[in-house]
Amino acid sequence: MSAINPTPTAAPEALVEEAKATAAKLREARAAIGQVIFGQETVVEQALITVLSGGHALLVGVPGVGKTKLADTMGTVLGLTANRIQFTPDLLPSDILGSEILDEGADHSRSFRFIRGPVFAQLLLADEINRASPRTQSALLQSMQEYHVTVAGQRYDLPRPFHVLATQNPIELEGTYPLPEAQLDRFLMQIDVLYPDLEAERRMIFETTGAEEAKPRTILSTEELMAAQQLVRRMPVGEAVVETILKLVRSLRPGEANPKFAEHIAWGSGPRASQGLMLLVRARALLDGRFAPSLDDVEALAIPTLQHRMAVTFAARAAEGVTVRELISRALKEVL
Repeated sequence: MSAINPTPTAAPEALVEEAKATAAKLREARAAIGQVIFGQETVVEQALITVLSGGHALLVGVPGVGKTKLADTMGTVLGLTANRIQFTPDLLPSDILGSEILDEGADHSRSFRFIRGPVFAQLLLADEINRASPRTQSALLQSMQEYHVTVAGQRYDLPRPFHVLATQNPIELEGTYPLPEAQLDRFLMQIDVLYPDLEAERRMIFETTGAEEAKPRTILSTEELMAAQQLVRRMPVGEAVVETILKLVRSLRPGEANPKFAEHIAWGSGPRASQGLMLLVRARALLDGRFAPSLDDVEALAIPTLQHRMAVTFAARAAEGVTVRELISRALKEVL
């Protein structure tokens, strides 16, 4: 089977050795996060995969399941400078990006000085992002896609790497706003944070209510993380995996969808979904200590990659109870 790798790489032996060393470091990082976050192994894995792929993640779950703690712990373990923004209905774009103030010198000369906002961090926690108005939410669009912000016509580059972990409560409450489709598409994955199982919750209540609580420790440096992100992009991908990604994403678009469920699709994922899934399967393989992704990686990551990038029709949702996750699962069965 041929392998697709559009960028030049080092010798295969050197790439394998680099992948082995990186995978060992990543396993250590995952274990360090697991010492603080209990019963959320899949969530921790998907969050790490997102950061390894250089993207942003939307964490969706009810209050109290550890979304904020996960983001804070990841910042420490991965050696990233982190800031947190609590999104509220009265939050303004300048509260995220920063603003200019008028300075007056000793000689009474005046000039504007830019005060950087909390977006200038390597890991930004956007807590309860759906509580802010669409105008404020849109302040993150440019930074998430272009890694810089523009204030008063002046460009300001963000630190690298730059990642956004946003949390959102799935419960429909007064004072929340749906995220625009354009912003949802900027998130590489939507990670569903569910309730922990019985044993995990039992361990949690003992570990977190005692005299001492486990603290995260730094495992990776910023340079090591960025090197791992570059390694992900250099990993070879088999032709079968590439074809499966393309067939899956294209089969869930109006006009190209499989006839078996085409009538249920209102709108589908764009090319950014294919690009994202291509990176994510590589990152998952590296995290598992493998040197190339498999079809199992596509199956594991398809739903979190696509579910926030498409929608079912009103008739399918209301009359037949069809969900986006169900459509993706059916499409997977067709292409695997």
